[in-house]
Amino acid sequence: MTKTIILTALAIISVVLSYFYEVAPAKSATSENAPAAYTITPYAINSGEDMVRALEFYEPIEEEETPEAKEYFSKKLNMRFANPEAKDLVETVAQWVGTPYRYGRSSKKGTDCSGFVTSIYREVYGVNLRRSSHSMFQEVQRIKKDSIQTGDLVFFRRSPKQPVFHVGIYLKNGKFIHSATSGGVMVSSLKEPFYRNYYYAAGRVN
Repeated sequence: MTKTIILTALAIISVVLSYFYEVAPAKSATSENAPAAYTITPYAINSGEDMVRALEFYEPIEEEETPEAKEYFSKKLNMRFANPEAKDLVETVAQWVGTPYRYGRSSKKGTDCSGFVTSIYREVYGVNLRRSSHSMFQEVQRIKKDSIQTGDLVFFRRSPKQPVFHVGIYLKNGKFIHSATSGGVMVSSLKEPFYRNYYYAAGRVN
């Protein structure tokens, strides 16, 4: 009886061991052969194939090109300009720097203030201005001092009862170019005592 019980118990143990030996490895093999359930997320890509699939749906964002500032530097004027529309004006007036003052003249051999301005406007803009600074002032659009732009005209007079006696072409940062009786064509500043005291108005040629 005891022998039969022992044999029965051994048979049961054998069956159980056989089950774990055959079935458990089979499940393991099935999981190894089965395709992996990879997940593609923005933070991780599980395989090279997944990366290819992800890139197929990736659309690169094109960056907008920032236009480069079209600045240029005038050596003769020792000034830098960013407005391309003023380039012709700046290059032209720079060629006149150092021209001696000659009353009633308007050439690079000699010129007075109004002769210089009329020559520049004719050459750069194709505009014929009136010859004297006083008459020139009568045909421009008056503008405020804080609204002056490159190419506008600046006028000077000695007192409210006297007419305009001098004119120049505004450049930038309070600087203007003109033909002075002492020095000829040169760049000056509206902040200089003489021009600050006699400054009258600014005008724009339409």
